[in-house]
Amino acid sequence: MSDDPGPLFARAAVLAAEFRRGIATARQRPEHAYAAAVPDWEGPTPETGQPAEAVLEELVARAGPGLHASTGPRFFGWVIGGSHPAGVAADWMTSAWGQNVGNHQAAPAASAAELVSGKWLVDILGLPEGCSVGFVTGATMANLVGMAAGRSEVLRRVGWDVEADGLFGAPPIRVVVGEDIHVSALSALQFLGLGHSRVIKVATDGEGRMIPAALAAALEAGSGPAIVMLQAGQINTGACDPFPDLIPIARAHGAWVHVDGAFGLWAKAAPERAALAVGVEDADSWATDGHKWLQSPYDTGFAIVRDPEAHRRAMAFGASYLPSVAAGERDPTHYVPELSRRARGFATWALLRHFGRAGIAEMVERNCRVAGQIADALRGEPGIAVVNAVALNQVILRFGADREADADRLTLATVARLQSDGIAFAGASQWRGQWLMRVSVSSYATTEADGQMTAGAIRAAWHTVRGSNA
Repeated sequence: MSDDPGPLFARAAVLAAEFRRGIATARQRPEHAYAAAVPDWEGPTPETGQPAEAVLEELVARAGPGLHASTGPRFFGWVIGGSHPAGVAADWMTSAWGQNVGNHQAAPAASAAELVSGKWLVDILGLPEGCSVGFVTGATMANLVGMAAGRSEVLRRVGWDVEADGLFGAPPIRVVVGEDIHVSALSALQFLGLGHSRVIKVATDGEGRMIPAALAAALEAGSGPAIVMLQAGQINTGACDPFPDLIPIARAHGAWVHVDGAFGLWAKAAPERAALAVGVEDADSWATDGHKWLQSPYDTGFAIVRDPEAHRRAMAFGASYLPSVAAGERDPTHYVPELSRRARGFATWALLRHFGRAGIAEMVERNCRVAGQIADALRGEPGIAVVNAVALNQVILRFGADREADADRLTLATVARLQSDGIAFAGASQWRGQWLMRVSVSSYATTEADGQMTAGAIRAAWHTVRGSNA
């Protein structure tokens, strides 16, 4: 490569744009699954280098068949945002600038972008002014950070310094969760030494919302430091816990309240959906993703904590070679586990600036409306059952509802048929011991027309499966 990176960068931009221009009409799935993709990449260890331009072309050719259509308008397999071009462009600049947000001196602009975009984010989500924000990889790490702050604070209240002395001999912490907790939250507890199997699970209702009386009973059955983890957006139903009923119960027992709001917290950004998460602002910490409803490129998540001191106490570290910051300034390393990390604040700032409060509200509302339209179009179709209330963006469907003994097999066959057809992509999930098709609507690119096309594709897939199993 010459000293001028312009031609290489320009070619990358052309190839990226070509991919995006074709994504809406492409099959909404990869042409090669993993087993087929591995041979696309295999080869002997390179002994000599190749020109960067040639490597770029080879990279695109090898990757193409195994790329999922996660930026497509009818990709509903998981709660994955569409990586909006405004964020992608900012992320390209982030890579070109090569900033490491380890401290102010190393990355002044990146540190400032985090400070300001964090304030904007808290405001748009309707959370308390003055919350601290850590820019992490996603909801798993955001849950870890929020729970770490909670672990620190509930042990501090009983005279234990967990940062200095660890958990050896520490007073035990009771962690109370709902029966339908997401696996990423359990992973965070595992990493924190609180254990994914030691949690106290309490009953939930038919939509996966924690039952207040069950929480009260669980907390009254013990004593000592406690953390209560709630949910904004159950991964199958989309339902939010009844925060106005649950948080006062937790407060009465001195518990730290953390909310796993990977996607459901964004309901607060849409006035027509905000009532679904009313009261969530009264918690102590929150985890949410940027690469879901903010549509940021991977990877972006936010750990938000009401008490910045508890946040810093759990995360801060230092070394003699790291510059100190002035009193009152935000040190970016005090809110996340990493010292070396990507400057995620640039893409976050760009997307918040691009959408604005109104644009985010419109996008969230549109996605939820499309989910409702898909459910309405399929409700009443012989053999199809809409299992959840569809209050947010999640639709869960069961096929062969009139042949229950065979419904699991028929549902999985319908999912497989839909994926094979490639018009839209949805995945399978288990809910209350039953296999379901889960449709997760979370892309800026999805329109009402895409919802109609998806409902038709699901209906056609079911008719094919039903016909072959008559």
